[in-house]
Amino acid sequence: MATTRRPTKAELKRARVEAARAAVAREQRRARNRRIVLWVAPIAAAIILVVALVVMLNKPDQTPSAAPTAVPSAAANAGGTANPSWGAPANASAAVAAAGLPMLGAEGTALHIHAHLDVFVNGSPVPVAALVGIDEAAQKISPLHTHDTTGVIHIESPDAKATFTLGQFFTEWQVPLSANQLGGLNVDSTHQLKEYVNGKERDGDPASLQLAAHDEIALVYGSAPASVPSSYQWTNGL
Repeated sequence: MATTRRPTKAELKRARVEAARAAVAREQRRARNRRIVLWVAPIAAAIILVVALVVMLNKPDQTPSAAPTAVPSAAANAGGTANPSWGAPANASAAVAAAGLPMLGAEGTALHIHAHLDVFVNGSPVPVAALVGIDEAAQKISPLHTHDTTGVIHIESPDAKATFTLGQFFTEWQVPLSANQLGGLNVDSTHQLKEYVNGKERDGDPASLQLAAHDEIALVYGSAPASVPSSYQWTNGL
């Protein structure tokens, strides 16, 4: 029968030494890992803080856009039945909707023409308001609009076959227009409202006039000016 050899004292001593060394090594590794964690944690926290600050600083500004400033301050009356001058509506989008037109994210290019409008009241010119049909706060624009007070009506639609009338423009402007009314001015025995297209008088309701490229449109209420314009000097590629 085989017998189990007992380890010698020398072998037992070596085993105890090796076990002690292994225990020391394990403790050293634990200590090193604790130091790494203590060193990395503050750095990670600092990185998170920096990232949070960068995100906050680059967050888009949600402050509403300022109200349009291009409308002349002298044009205090904003449409309705007021007498001239008439300013652009405070709510362009609502005025465009009343005209039955859409608000676009950008000017249309399929149809891109321009007409010019002159308005005279008792012989004096009345400025056509800037920013009719443009909602700057919403960054939206009607296919029928003005940029300035030159009287140029921009007709810029994504639909090449679309048609627009002078009445739609005046609805966007919130200035009533018919055969018997211009804003707060009514036709009577001493005051007539006449419409001219390219220097020729046109009968009927001016609101029904379909806008065409490079038309010169003149509305004359009351006494006429010295001369009714029959054309407009188009510039800047209009």
